[in-house]
Parts: sequence; structure tokens; C-alpha cells
Amino acid sequence: MTPMFCPLPPYLKRSAHLPQEIKDIGWKAQTRLCKRYRALSRTGKPQPRVLGAIARELAGFIWDIARRTPLTA
Repeated sequence: MTPMFCPLPPYLKRSAHLPQEIKDIGWKAQTRLCKRYRALSRTGKPQPRVLGAIARELAGFIWDIARRTPLTA
């Protein structure tokens, strides 16, 4: 019996060409923001306040990735 081909999930396809440093930042953002979202939601904070806090932290991760990405003309 031959093994069946299992295609990569779309997010793995999109990130396959990225440097490992950028992938590591993305994973760090994923884990930190998920943990923070759950913690803030668990304490009973209003949803708009929780989303605002997560958005501010996400902007920091985006800035970090942009800072490490060389500009191409």
C-alpha cells in the first residue's frame, strides 16, 4: 500500500519561505497573545478592552518583524 499524499495546511505553505527568525517571532506572538486573551477574558474584562490590549501587543510583534525584514526597492 502506498502512503497517501497529505498537503500542507495553508498557513504552513504561506510561511515556508520565511526565515526561521521571523517564524519564531510569529510563534511567540501566537502563544503569548492566545494566553493573554484567555487570561483577560477569564477575569471578566469587557470584550472591547480585551481586544484593544491584544491589538496593541500584536502591533508590537508586527513592528518587530518589520524591523528585522530588509527593505527591497
